[in-house]
This record gives sequence, C-alpha cells and structure tokens, in this order.
Amino acid sequence: MRKIISTAILVLVCSLLFGTTMAGAAEYNKPIRIGWTAWSSTEANTKLVKAILEDVMGYDVELVMADVGIQYQGVANGDIDFMLMCWLPVTHKAYWEKVGDKVVNLGPVFTRAKLGWVVPEYIPEDKISSITDLTDPEVKEKLGGKIMGIDPGAGLMQASEKAMTTYGLKDAGYELISSSGAGMTAALSRAVKNKDWIVVTGWSPHWKFAKWDLRYIEDPEGVLGGRESASCIARQGFYQDVPYEVFEFLTRYFIPAEDLQAIMYQARQTSYEDAAQKYIEENPQRIKYWVTGDF
Repeated sequence: MRKIISTAILVLVCSLLFGTTMAGAAEYNKPIRIGWTAWSSTEANTKLVKAILEDVMGYDVELVMADVGIQYQGVANGDIDFMLMCWLPVTHKAYWEKVGDKVVNLGPVFTRAKLGWVVPEYIPEDKISSITDLTDPEVKEKLGGKIMGIDPGAGLMQASEKAMTTYGLKDAGYELISSSGAGMTAALSRAVKNKDWIVVTGWSPHWKFAKWDLRYIEDPEGVLGGRESASCIARQGFYQDVPYEVFEFLTRYFIPAEDLQAIMYQARQTSYEDAAQKYIEENPQRIKYWVTGDF
C-alpha cells in the first residue's frame, strides 16, 4: 500500500512539474519491451528508464531478461524494443559486428566506463600493480591461482580469456572462474572480510567501488580495452511505431556515471525500484529535460 501511494504521489508531482498529459501513452496500447541482463549498471539504468516510462509518462513496460548475446539478437530481430547496455568499442565488439547493421544506435546512456581486473587496496601495490605481476609464484599462491569472473557470455569474460593467454597466465596454472555479477561480488565480499588476496573482473560504474577500497591493475597490452561507453540500441522501425515522445526521451537520456553508481549503491540498501524512484524525486529538472526536452 505504501508503494502504491508513493507511486501515485510521484505521478501527480511529475504531471504538475512537466505538464505530462500521457496522451501518447493512452494511444499506444502495447507494452514497451526493454531487454536487460543482471549486471548492476544495466539494472540501475533499466529500472530507472522503466520507472520514467511508467510513472512519469504513463506507458506499460515489460522487462525481458536474458544473456547479453540473446539480448542483441532480440533487438536485431524485433522481439525486444531496445536495450541500454551496448558497451563499445571493445567489450561488445563481437556482438556489434553481428547485428550492428540490423539495429539503431540511439547514443550513449553513460560514458567514462572502464573494464579491467580489480584488487582490494590492502594488497600491496609493489606486489600487484599490473597483470604481469600475477605470474610471480608468491602472488599466484596468495591468489590460489584463480581470477574471479562473471557470466561466461559477457564481453569482459571474452576479453579476460584473451588476457589469460596474452599474459601467460594459463601456462602459469591460473584458472578464470565463470560465475555471475552477484557471484563475483560475493567472492569479493568474503575476501575483503578476511583480508584475503583476490583478483576479480570488474567494470565501472559499479557499486562495489562505493562499498570497498579497490583499484584496477594495469593492463599494459590493452587486452581488456580502454575507454568505453554504454549506448541504447533499438530495433529497426521503433521510431515509426512508438509515439515521438518515447523515442525522443531515449535519445536525450544520459546519466552521469557517478549518479548511476550512487543509484547502484542505494539499491544495495533498498532495491533498484526504490532507488530509481528516489532519483526521480530528487532530480526533477533532469527528468523534465529527459522527458520533454525543456530545461
């Protein structure tokens, strides 16, 4: 009941602030299908966009969760309207090469993204500052010969597999552990609690950098990529099918990486849905611009 009341108040406030008539939503009688994968940054973006489309603009939204490769194919074949997690130029390069000519790129939803391997700050930097340091037998023993990864279909895992070969870690007896985003952070949490040594596949923005003191280690060969951005990609024909305001909202939607990271951290205390609603309530001018184009 409290959630329903809060949502009703939010709709009223947004209508008064933005002059939202929801006329377009009334005419569009099918759900907008958003694809997503359970990565923290993707969930934060997706739940925020869903809340704006539903609570501010009045549309029905259906979330479609699946592996990232399936998401790309879903947008390409028209089963999914759009997704907010196209990481380029390196992370999702293989997926983009397959479907880039079958989808529409609506532009970045956040920039200053980074991928790499991450260690806790309590690990001495003179012991691990670069991936090249991992071949040291003493370091390998402290790490148990393991690099903690995420879901195997992720672009970061594909790049990490390449790094294992490039830096001779397979020959040195290391194993890249496939898991999930949640599994990776759970392993990191246990390690930090016990001050154990650990290397995890990481990306930012991510809430773990707000929770723990962490650092990226150097990747001198650039195998894991450099500067990245995450974009919204839509199915072909999306612009022609939906009301103008939906398409235009998505082309304006861009969130600072630090704001996204704050939403992710807030969601750890409550939920992604509550964190998204809180962001809408605390940033009316930004939401107004995204929705209407007016400052």
